[in-house]
Order: sequence, then C-alpha cells, then structure tokens
Amino acid sequence: MLTVPRSWSELTPDWMTAALADACPGALVEAVELDDVADGTNSRARLTLRYAAGAGPERVFVKREGRLLNRLALTALGAREAEPRLVASGLELPLEHPAFYAAAVDRRRLAAVTVMEDVTLRDARANEATRALGVDGVRTGLLGLARMHAAYWGKPLPRELAFVRPWRLGRVWAPVSWASLARALRILRSGGHNGLVPAGVDAGVVERGFRGWATIAAEHPRTLLHGDPHLANTYTLPSGVTGFYDWQLVRTGNWSHDVGYFLVSSLSTADRRDHERDLLADYLTELAGQGGPAPNLAQAWELYRQTPVFGLGTWLHTLSGGGFQPLDVCLAVIERFATAHADHTRTWAPPPRRNAVQPVPR
Repeated sequence: MLTVPRSWSELTPDWMTAALADACPGALVEAVELDDVADGTNSRARLTLRYAAGAGPERVFVKREGRLLNRLALTALGAREAEPRLVASGLELPLEHPAFYAAAVDRRRLAAVTVMEDVTLRDARANEATRALGVDGVRTGLLGLARMHAAYWGKPLPRELAFVRPWRLGRVWAPVSWASLARALRILRSGGHNGLVPAGVDAGVVERGFRGWATIAAEHPRTLLHGDPHLANTYTLPSGVTGFYDWQLVRTGNWSHDVGYFLVSSLSTADRRDHERDLLADYLTELAGQGGPAPNLAQAWELYRQTPVFGLGTWLHTLSGGGFQPLDVCLAVIERFATAHADHTRTWAPPPRRNAVQPVPR
C-alpha cells in the first residue's frame, strides 16, 4: 500500500517504484531527482526518474499537501482528498487530462499525494491565467467537457465515485463569506483596482449571488463536473487540444457550472462577447452528439448568463485569502468575471450566432 510522504525526501526510488507498479509493471526506479518545487494551494514538483530495470516515464508530476492553512481550507471545501480518490478510482475520463499513476491519503495528518503524468513530455504548454486563451482553445476544452458531462448525465455515479458530492454552501458560512468578500474589495480599492468591480456590486451583492449560484450548480440534471476548470487549471497540446488538470474540486452538479466557469475565465472580454453564444451552441451540439439530452440554446443561455457571479465570488475569496494565487492572476480573472457579470446583469444582448445555426433540440 502506498504511503503518504512527510517530505519530498521520502520520495525515494523504492517509493516511486511502488507508485508506478500498476501503470508500469516491472519498472524498477534506480534514482529520483527533484525539480521545480512550488508551493501554492498544494505543494508540487516534477521528478526525473532513472530506471534499473523495466520502463516508465522519464518524468512525473507529484502533488502533496500544502501548508496547514491551505489544508484546512481544502478540508472546508471537501477538496483535500477528492483528487487522490478520483485517481485511485481508476475510472477513465473521456476528455484530455494527465494520465494518473497513483495516489494515497493520510487522513490523520490531513495529507495526500498524487502522482501523474508530466504533460510537458507531450510538449504540452501550461496555460496562464494572465494570458487569455484563444477561441479555438476554449472550443476544444468545451467539447471535452461535453463528452465527460454526457457520459454521466442524469445517471447515478459508479460506486468508485461515491465520494463525489454536489455543490453545498451552508448558510452558517454566509457571515464568513461576506467578511472575506468585503476584505477583497478593500484590497482592490487600496491597490487602485476598485474599477475592476462594477459600481453597486458590494460584498452583499456578490455573497447573495455566489450562494444563489451554488444552489443552481447543484440542481438536476446532475453530471460529473471538474468543478474548478479555470484557465490556469488547463494546458494546450501541440494539436491545439485543451486539457484539464487539478481535479481537487471534482463535484456532481449542473453542466452550466463547468461551462460558464471555464469559458468566462479563459477568454478575453472582447472574444467572450463575440463568441460566447457560438461556443455554448458548440458545447450543446457535442453534448447531444454524445447522447446527452441537451437543453435547447435559449434554456442553456439563461443558465449560462447566471454563472459569472460565482466565478467573481470565488476569485474575490481567493484574493482575500492571500497565498493561494499571485496578485496578477487574481486581478486578471476577477476582471473577466466582473465584466461578464456586468454584461449579463444588464441583459447585454450577444451578437446572433454565425451561419444561423439553429438551437440544439431537446
């Protein structure tokens, strides 16, 4: 049974051999070299491997628990064990993602470890939140999400995914959430960034919208959600296909959560305004083609246009917490969600869909 290391030094050749045993039978790791250690919500690193026998990946990517405060935050979100348990389930996800090798959880220490493919070995490029993704890149990501959503649409999750839960935000946390949002807005004002959030949007407005959207996100028809598909949790392959990593907020819930969160966080404001309706229709077409009983475009649009307030609240909380994401990342993503929220609150009318493609039938 794979143990959860207490430090990076415990990722020894014997430990790595055990971690790769299922995916690479016969591989015997001889040496491990630690590279690119970074701390954020979690601690993560690349490991270069050399083998005494058999064959395995030249490098792997490993995630471990972060600082105690971050572990407690993930525990409150129900996210500390989600990704390792998803990896341990062994289920295939029908969209581009890193290959999973192994995972383990130590509940006593609030600790976990996940070993996965280093996608840079396939010449993948990690996407940066400060640089918006192009329309084609967002489209390929949406098509991948549609395939995954269709596979689990309205169905009971398999036993291996019994740990995955719908979105829940208990009312007991509302005062804490309000205080966190108010602090984030003060940070923006003190830094000269108060113009990022539209006038009249205060902590109360965001908190009510944030909580209201979380309720909608848990509604039926439910499917398997990535849960946190913002731009910085994606990568692009040389073929142009967008992949998703960081599955620690995997949830079950309404399709529109993943679609709105990914689309708004990833596109520049200009591209979103020009293409969001087209992209939503492309998602629905793929969903229907994969057997999902897709809503029609008008119904889907009404759900989609309610999504930005959740992203805005999420990233204001991220800014308020400090240490989870760099300031420039928070500012870039807050601006995208805030502008989208303003657009759709004003019932901004998008341009007509190109080529007069009809809505996908129910």
